[in-house]
Amino acid sequence: MKKRANFRFGLLFGLSIWFAVSQEANALRPIRETARSWGDQWLFGKKDKSGAGPFSAWNITGTYRGTWKFLDTVNSSSKFPHFRNENGNSVIELVTSPTKITGVHYVQGAVVFHDVFDNEHNVGGAQIKVEGVYIWPFRQLRLVANSGKKGDSGVEDDYLLSNPYHLLGIFSSQVFQESPRDGILKHKTSPIYEMEKHCNIEIAAQISRAASSENNGDKDYFHIEGLMESPAVDGDEDCFSPLLLNATSINVEVYYNKAVNYTLMVTFVSFLQVLLLIRQMEHSNTQSGAAKISIVMIGQQAIMDSYLCLLHLTAGILVESLFNAFATAAFFKFVVFSIFEMRYLLAIWKATRPSNSGEGWETMRRELSFLYSRFYGILLGGILIMYELHSYMRLILLLMYSFWIPQIVANVVRDSRKPLHPYYILGMTVTRLAIPLYVFGCPKNFMRVEPSKAWCIGLCTFTGFQAALLLLQHYFGSRCFVPRKMLPEKYSYYRRFEQDVNRSRDCVICMTTIDLRHSNNDCMVTPCEHLFHSGCLQRWMDIKMECPTCRRTLPPA
Repeated sequence: MKKRANFRFGLLFGLSIWFAVSQEANALRPIRETARSWGDQWLFGKKDKSGAGPFSAWNITGTYRGTWKFLDTVNSSSKFPHFRNENGNSVIELVTSPTKITGVHYVQGAVVFHDVFDNEHNVGGAQIKVEGVYIWPFRQLRLVANSGKKGDSGVEDDYLLSNPYHLLGIFSSQVFQESPRDGILKHKTSPIYEMEKHCNIEIAAQISRAASSENNGDKDYFHIEGLMESPAVDGDEDCFSPLLLNATSINVEVYYNKAVNYTLMVTFVSFLQVLLLIRQMEHSNTQSGAAKISIVMIGQQAIMDSYLCLLHLTAGILVESLFNAFATAAFFKFVVFSIFEMRYLLAIWKATRPSNSGEGWETMRRELSFLYSRFYGILLGGILIMYELHSYMRLILLLMYSFWIPQIVANVVRDSRKPLHPYYILGMTVTRLAIPLYVFGCPKNFMRVEPSKAWCIGLCTFTGFQAALLLLQHYFGSRCFVPRKMLPEKYSYYRRFEQDVNRSRDCVICMTTIDLRHSNNDCMVTPCEHLFHSGCLQRWMDIKMECPTCRRTLPPA
């Protein structure tokens, strides 16, 4: 540590002395005829147009977002041909600390280059740790690549671990990006790792104040314009052509407010889903009504809500300053899936389970334990599958949003009559689309996920088509879109029957006489030859699918 401190002080002192001598020499004579590097020639050619005095210190600690591009349009160097893209986006993280030398600040940070490599390397960007000095009287910044020795985390790591912008970027890249393990980190097989072994990376930049009108004048915003070059260690050829960097500081509070607004939206959506679930549970509060609901459909939605609960809780733990907001959203999602959906799941299981008065409590407890073990087993297995198949995350989301399909199939197989309330169908479809449309459709979402209009349209079309089929089944019958040739033979409650004198003509449901002189549509006959009023029997079957007279199981109407 002592050697490291001496090295750092020597670096600061040497750079400051060199800079002061260069400025005085530059005042007496023109810029040297043969510049030592592109960066020196570019830097001395810049003029400070900010209008501020030379002794007003600027705190440039913060996050900067901008672009990079090659000065020569393309990378003309053949030493590292991996840099094939002409330009891309960049993010710069800087942390400054004053030194004993007046006018000189020590700088640590990282420069993240996006869209650097071509697709065949399956790497979307590169991160380079840098350190150097900021000569604030002249607004000039000098950075070199950090060797990354052990024990050299320093202030930079503390700042990054408390920066919501940086932490939310890590969270979204690990959850929503295509390849979390091939992201912006350095690996021993990556081109950026090989480049740092053979190249000297240098950045010369000019700092200027950004116009306050562009940023609402809330705080000081700064603009970095610099040149990054890479002279080779073991040769005269540069590792790659000089890169021009342009970046402007961002207000981290904007992303903080966006994250808070997002959690408010999730909380409101969860509250609406609770109301919709209560409405649906009232709609199917009988044993016959609950038996019409697909247990797979409710279970799939419960698993989705449990995943969202875990994601929001993880985000709150990762970003400590946003813990309360994300924990609130996670709590409401926990309420939705653990209280209401699991309770509804249990009611459906009881309704579909064959009743046997002779069985004991041990049998019921064993079957109930098996139900819960399957649910949580699928929950944990899904997490492992999503981790291993992370590159297909959007396809996995499409599969998860097929939660209406089990109910559609169950309606066709059982010929169920109106199992779901229309408000529940429409409300759940809209509320469940809110989060993915924000993440993948909002161009300025706080997670900084690249929006995909085509994917959002595909998701809405796919989910809307399922909801449309359910509404058709609700209003026109469960098998309205299935060709008659494919349907099994169905029992007709309006079939003809012999009017036997000894047959009872009283409806045991309403206890009134059935008038057989009118059309046969006014009365229904069961397979066990019992007569009822059509309206009476239909309302009865909405509660129980058994004959009111002999308790025989009735087929679907």
